[in-house]
Amino acid sequence: MAWLEEMSLLEPYDEYVLKNPEDSIIAKGGEIFFGILNGEVVATVALMPTPYGALELNKMAVKKECQGRGIGNEILTFILEHCRSKGVKEVELYSNLKLKNAIHLYHKFGFVEIPLSKDSPYDRADIRMLVHL
Repeated sequence: MAWLEEMSLLEPYDEYVLKNPEDSIIAKGGEIFFGILNGEVVATVALMPTPYGALELNKMAVKKECQGRGIGNEILTFILEHCRSKGVKEVELYSNLKLKNAIHLYHKFGFVEIPLSKDSPYDRADIRMLVHL
């Protein structure tokens, strides 16, 4: 929630998801992962199923003081390998162009821009990306 607030991007849907992960992610068939460094959680990411068989990469974040250490690369590598092992063919995400480092990372991993979905729950999303596995 901290980085969303810092960038003035926090929305009611984010608050609901972050405060109710069991109902909003796990109960819908999603998964939540944590990056741990020296026994401390320093990163998180969720995967949520979409109605058309892809998985949505959601709520990926690295603690501010741990950024720049390659943790985002490691998490994204793990997530995409995890998806491949489950037979997932596509991973999508919604983001905001203000998040330049994140957009750069997604491009580096092969994500390409696709049209925004009309049913996106995010008002802030001005970019939607997809990678074929």
